[in-house]
Amino acid sequence: MRGLTRAGKRASEMAFNAGGGAINWFPGHMAAASRAIRDRLKLADLVIEVRDARIPLSSANEDLQPVLSAKRRILALNKKDLANPNIMNMWLDHFQSCKQDCISLNAHSSNSINQLLGLVELKLREAILKEPTLLVMVVGVPNVGKSALINSIHRIANSRFPVNDKMKRARVGPLPGVTQDIAGYKIASQPSIYVLDTPGVLVPSIPDMETGAVKDSVVGEERIAKYLLSLLNIRKTPLHWERLLHRREEFDEDPDDSCEKGSRGSVRRRQRFNNSDALYVQDLVIEVQRTLCSTAMEFTGNLDEDNELESLIDSQLVALRKVFRIPHKPLDESHGPASKKLLTLFRSGKLGPFILDDLPDQQ
Repeated sequence: MRGLTRAGKRASEMAFNAGGGAINWFPGHMAAASRAIRDRLKLADLVIEVRDARIPLSSANEDLQPVLSAKRRILALNKKDLANPNIMNMWLDHFQSCKQDCISLNAHSSNSINQLLGLVELKLREAILKEPTLLVMVVGVPNVGKSALINSIHRIANSRFPVNDKMKRARVGPLPGVTQDIAGYKIASQPSIYVLDTPGVLVPSIPDMETGAVKDSVVGEERIAKYLLSLLNIRKTPLHWERLLHRREEFDEDPDDSCEKGSRGSVRRRQRFNNSDALYVQDLVIEVQRTLCSTAMEFTGNLDEDNELESLIDSQLVALRKVFRIPHKPLDESHGPASKKLLTLFRSGKLGPFILDDLPDQQ
């Protein structure tokens, strides 16, 4: 299965991706880990495949799909708190229609992990009657939150089951490929159930911008940001933020610039003087949304034409430089710093909940 969306396919073919071609990024430790995963999969009684809920198809490891589809498998769509809940329900219905067990979750939520463990026990009920020891394997490409999920399973299972065996926690890092060793975690007794952690492994070659998750430095932050903006503009997402312009104007409206008691605008300004980090981020997000919305509304070109869409994207990145207060440097036309800040806001969910993959029946 591939998450090649209509918008995504067009975005990946635009000029800013020209000459990018396939991305070959498969370090030696990943090649060794991939072989180890295939060996362990033969022993696994059940596989939990972790994917990013925002890209339910694109975050799949295509190389392993033929093997995974032949196993008892649960798709764990992680980071559901960053995904659009209504569209997420449609994805769950889609996988159910494909006879594929699937659950959306937040790896940091005890409730989510309890639901996952309950589903694991349910799916293993038949095997429990036949085997004294059962193996559950967790797989997933980098950056889908697999190690966070493993650690949460460890904490929940350790509190639920009296396990004396020493357990090793997965190593969590901000960049892909941190968890490099395959390790086992005993999560239950009678029968014994072990969860096998695996490294995050990418496919050897990434054919386009939509596939998997990889370090920004490999693909290029500006290229990723342009790809994101192309998706948002093709779907007209910035235009949906128009109401924020009016809401902000009403919220900050204070014609006399007075500090009358009860004035929401004056309270807002006093809060700004407090230098609250949370308020700064909130204000920054609104300014980014307003900027993307206003540039889209003022755009008079044809978004169906790639060169005109690219012109809009360039103007948006230029405008975002001002929002992010990035100093202008003569002869420097790159958008790296603005791209990095935009991607940070998007990935943290500050710009809103999104699912970038289209449902297959909508293609």
